[in-house]
Amino acid sequence: MSVHLSLRHRSFAYLNRRLSSSPFSTTTTTTSTSKIPTLYEPTAAPTTTQNDAVPTTTLQLLSWGRGASGQLGGGIEEIRLYPTPVANLVVPTSSFTLSPTQGRIQAPNCSNQKNNADSGVVEVGISCGLFHSSLLVDGKLWIWGKGDGGRLGFGHENSLFLPTLNPNLDSVRFVALGGLHSVALTATGEVYTWGYGGFGALGHSVYTRELFPRLVEGSWSGKIRHISTSGTHTGAITESGELYTWGRDEGDGRLGLGPNRGPNEGGGLSIPSKVKALPMPVTAVSCGGFFTMALTEDGELWNWGANSNYELGRGDKVGGWTPKPVPSLAGIRIIQIESGGYHSLALTDEGKVLSWGHGGHGQLGNSSLQSQKTPTVVEALTDERVIYIACGGSSSAAITDKGKLYMWGYTKDSQLGVPGLPEIQPSPVEVKFLMEDDGLGAHNVLSVAVGASHAMCLVSRFATGMNCPTELGEK
Repeated sequence: MSVHLSLRHRSFAYLNRRLSSSPFSTTTTTTSTSKIPTLYEPTAAPTTTQNDAVPTTTLQLLSWGRGASGQLGGGIEEIRLYPTPVANLVVPTSSFTLSPTQGRIQAPNCSNQKNNADSGVVEVGISCGLFHSSLLVDGKLWIWGKGDGGRLGFGHENSLFLPTLNPNLDSVRFVALGGLHSVALTATGEVYTWGYGGFGALGHSVYTRELFPRLVEGSWSGKIRHISTSGTHTGAITESGELYTWGRDEGDGRLGLGPNRGPNEGGGLSIPSKVKALPMPVTAVSCGGFFTMALTEDGELWNWGANSNYELGRGDKVGGWTPKPVPSLAGIRIIQIESGGYHSLALTDEGKVLSWGHGGHGQLGNSSLQSQKTPTVVEALTDERVIYIACGGSSSAAITDKGKLYMWGYTKDSQLGVPGLPEIQPSPVEVKFLMEDDGLGAHNVLSVAVGASHAMCLVSRFATGMNCPTELGEK
């Protein structure tokens, strides 16, 4: 495997000149091209009442890190040291928004699925799994990367090195990628899962692989409005705020179901079951490596599961299945939660980032490798207003209201997108973007997703506002 560029060359001007001419070694027969594919554009040129063309915005998907399994979407086996374009999307400037994100409270004016579809709003979203990636645009699912276990949902286990439209799902509104499996929520409130079903990860009452998306038939009434997944467990929230979980639970309590609702085979439970111990409705959920977090509509954080690395932020290492609020966050409104393998992030309504849990890879952003027992503000970002956060297994990311992207944590596989960093980066560093002669504007980052060894972001190439700005945390 070859790397785009030598670390000895640090100037972005040099990197830019080398972008299209760098050699690669690859085990696939796919070759890279300098042309960035356009995966979406309006089927017909929209017009105003004056018959003038409606303004459009170019969104760009970029990826970086290790792409040995095709998860970078560039068509070859590679390592990308810095964000590199994968695909373009052309959307109406005034009528596009981000699709829902796991762990995030949806803005009221963006929560009505039917209205968004009827009004012609184009929703876009990205997700990273362990070694696979997805792009959601206007209800269509593009997916690529490692294929074993059937996690790509095409009926086979082959890896795909380019974004590929999955024809087996439609009207998709929400995607969450796990370890060896994938989860999707449709506009009609149905949940589909596919991939490796070990430990009950798929919720189908079976423990075998599913090569195609299959409907999860839970005992809930009404529609599902929110989903989250991790390596082996999943959470789904109904319209009434009830949380159902399924998947792996080997005594750490991450499913929140209690001693009488333990695993039914091989350390897992493949039957979606209601978390009855939650005393009030919840609106968002985030599944970590061995723990789970949920948010109420008022932004109160509850969590449960493993706590040997202070993942629950309670000041001790006492874990368990019982959902409890985080004491030090009383009175603080949280609008987004993100779970890593052994650490957690939370975003307040004031744009501050809190971190806690395991810090050995610098993933807490507190300039040390010490673990943090309770939620603590990431001081390096206090002068910024953060509107979006993300976690990988041992790395973290934040987007500001000015469209800047910061990352920190483990960077062995170049997953922070900044060349020349040490293997561990314990404080946030801004991710820079190459400016190509493509006629487009500056990179305004809208969302970011982080996998085990790679990351992706979605950017607008013009500094235009979203159709639903509160979805990005703006007031």
